[in-house]
Amino acid sequence: MSAPVLPTSLVGSYAQPDWLIDRARLADRFPPRVRAKELWRVAPELLAQAQDDATLLAVRAQERAGLDILTDGEIRRESYSNHFATALEGVDVDNPGTALDRSGHPNPVPRITGPISRPAPIEVDDLHFLRAATDRTIKMTVPGPFTMSQQAQDDHYGDPGAAAMAYAAAVNAEIRDLFAAGADVVQIDEPYMQARPDAARAYGLDALNAALDGVTGTTAVHICFGYAAIIHERPEGYSFLPELAGSPVKQISIETAQSGLDLGVLSDLTDKTIILGVLDLSDPAVESPGVVAGRARRAFDRIPPEQLVLAPDCGLKYLPRESAFGKMRSLADAAKRLRAEIRSGGEGVPTPR
Repeated sequence: MSAPVLPTSLVGSYAQPDWLIDRARLADRFPPRVRAKELWRVAPELLAQAQDDATLLAVRAQERAGLDILTDGEIRRESYSNHFATALEGVDVDNPGTALDRSGHPNPVPRITGPISRPAPIEVDDLHFLRAATDRTIKMTVPGPFTMSQQAQDDHYGDPGAAAMAYAAAVNAEIRDLFAAGADVVQIDEPYMQARPDAARAYGLDALNAALDGVTGTTAVHICFGYAAIIHERPEGYSFLPELAGSPVKQISIETAQSGLDLGVLSDLTDKTIILGVLDLSDPAVESPGVVAGRARRAFDRIPPEQLVLAPDCGLKYLPRESAFGKMRSLADAAKRLRAEIRSGGEGVPTPR
């Protein structure tokens, strides 16, 4: 499916409705690594139906806002990673282990007790639901192998690199099935590459590349500083990013809005499409399209517009729904403004190649 110059997209998640999940409890804790069924407000026998209905609302909200590339909003997930990680074999989630979160706090996590494997596709049904709900370009997100290895207690492999590679095989199989089922883009979420760059260099990048082995569709990787609602401080720059230049991933998602990131880092990634975070999620106030467009223009002297996708810094999961929708609309309006400037050859806006 074709997309305009400067297409717009969520990174992944959208704000779940209060009638579906206890948002206050969700926000009052770190993202769950094992299941957190107590967060859902709907009875178990009705939960799947309620999640379908809420997913349709998220899809329609993205369409009404004017986004070009749609996700399912990750509405069925308690967190970006546990939906996938707890569906694998070889992990015990009923008797969890403990691992330090990126903030340094201990968190219950899946305990690896045997060989990790993916007994069946995990998100393909969700992909089919999304494909049936819209005729726009669609993207599905999966947690990355390195990040999942950091969010687990290894009682089996005894080698963090081996555990990460086992997760990579499961992710690779899932990505292949998602593309076969009709995904236009598949995004791998690897926030722990930023949080733990030394381990990412030692074996995380190899695991990411293994997860992409033989994949021919459009892939993306999301590297972030953490949810703004939970991790409040932002570093001045990325501790792991240029290393992705040699990876087969086609798109790289980064944050620039809240951090005011020095975009000189993009000079190392000129052969990649950049998913540019231009919505600040630390503040529920909706930015004007002009502010959002200004953030996007900062990248134009590093990456041409045809290699940019405009997006929020991270997922919209923790924002009030009204704020989340307003920010999406402002994002779409900013992209329209920039496209018009490009067509007219506006000052400071390069003509697409």
